Amino acid sequence: MQSFKVQTMSEEANKTNGNTANGISVGASELSLRGDVAADAPNAIEVEHIVKRYGEFTAVDDISFAVKEGEIFGLLGPNGAGKSTLIRMMTTLIPITAGSARVAGHDVAHDPNAVRRTIGVIPQALTSDLDLTVEENLNIYAKLYDVPAKRRKEAIAELLETVDLTKWRDAQTKTLSGGMRRRLEIARGLVHSPKIFFLDEPTTGLDPVSRVAVWEMLTAIKAKRKLTILITTHYMDEADRLCNRIAIVDHGKLVALDTPEALKASVPGSNVIEAHFEHPPADWEERLRALPGVTSVQNESGGMFRVLTANGSGTTTDMVEMAVVTGAALKTLTVQNTTLDDVFVYYTGRQLRDELVKAHAFVMPQSPGLRP
Repeated sequence: MQSFKVQTMSEEANKTNGNTANGISVGASELSLRGDVAADAPNAIEVEHIVKRYGEFTAVDDISFAVKEGEIFGLLGPNGAGKSTLIRMMTTLIPITAGSARVAGHDVAHDPNAVRRTIGVIPQALTSDLDLTVEENLNIYAKLYDVPAKRRKEAIAELLETVDLTKWRDAQTKTLSGGMRRRLEIARGLVHSPKIFFLDEPTTGLDPVSRVAVWEMLTAIKAKRKLTILITTHYMDEADRLCNRIAIVDHGKLVALDTPEALKASVPGSNVIEAHFEHPPADWEERLRALPGVTSVQNESGGMFRVLTANGSGTTTDMVEMAVVTGAALKTLTVQNTTLDDVFVYYTGRQLRDELVKAHAFVMPQSPGLRP
């Protein structure tokens, strides 16, 4: 009899609490941090057929979407997909080649100053002055936005409390940890009380604990300040937990847009099985694909296979029996619900984690300039 480990992931709360049943660990997708958005809420952002070209290279290719007031809207995709370029156009940092964007009712191309007064922007890179204190960084930014002196003092004190940096208000920024610096950046982007908040990869480079802290802080700030948030990310769990709706961007194109639940429901197969076999036969992928209920099989190399199926329990049983008959040792087997990773594969034909590796090899065409 083969010995292998089985883990299901349909009740993450149980796994967190250490619950097990008959030796099988039981887990699930983490609790969502998303709030509700009114169905009749007006649009805070409207993007219509927007295009950005650098010479012959098209970074953003005819993308349209709208973001409702009070929504957390996510742009999900690998590095180089066009997410940051989209944000830079919407925040007036680079000109639009074609199409249009309206933010808080203002046209980005024709009324950029009005747009800038209504938005807060947190770039991917940490840009606070390292030699200034936490409070000095916030104070300078507030002055740049002409926040009155009395209101400036009150706003800084409130924001330091909100991001839990009051104790470090006099500390030099260079002494802060990565997570604390990110919280400072978020506070700095809110010092002029914007209505719409743009965050470009806000948790890149942070450890898991700091990432969750940023998620919870953003959710609390959104509710307190009634913000609309647009966030770019390549983290599946971040998009799933934070965003009311997600737009998947690939090679500058919008390939899918819906709620996380609807996107996952659109993928054939309600369960995902990840199984690790030792020395499987050469035709093992084809055999797995032929099992009843199986909708797709991904060979992830090293004997690891990812199987989408409409019947998780039935396919698991068939897989174990087939492994016993053929002598392919089954080392581990994990069953979970469909994830956003499966959604990305379904709509693009590639795994997001593979695209993140490839993105480092991307080279921008020579001397593109900023001409629209």
